[in-house]
Amino acid sequence: MKNILLFGPPGVGKGTQANILKQKYQLIHISTGEVFRVHIKEETELGKLAKTYMVDGNLVPDDVTITMLKEEVNKLRF
Repeated sequence: MKNILLFGPPGVGKGTQANILKQKYQLIHISTGEVFRVHIKEETELGKLAKTYMVDGNLVPDDVTITMLKEEVNKLRF
């Protein structure tokens, strides 16, 4: 399995490029923004914590983001 990470500020086309790569190579796309939105909407502990940073316009700390992403990856294990 190959992993591809796309980094960049908001609005530079990461999602657009991810969708192209996903379709062309039959990949799975995990968007940190979408993961944040789901956790916040579902009011998980991680979502509540992330929201405390986001409402002030700050970046969510790496450890919170990584924990959320680990959960997403673990859901995909088959």
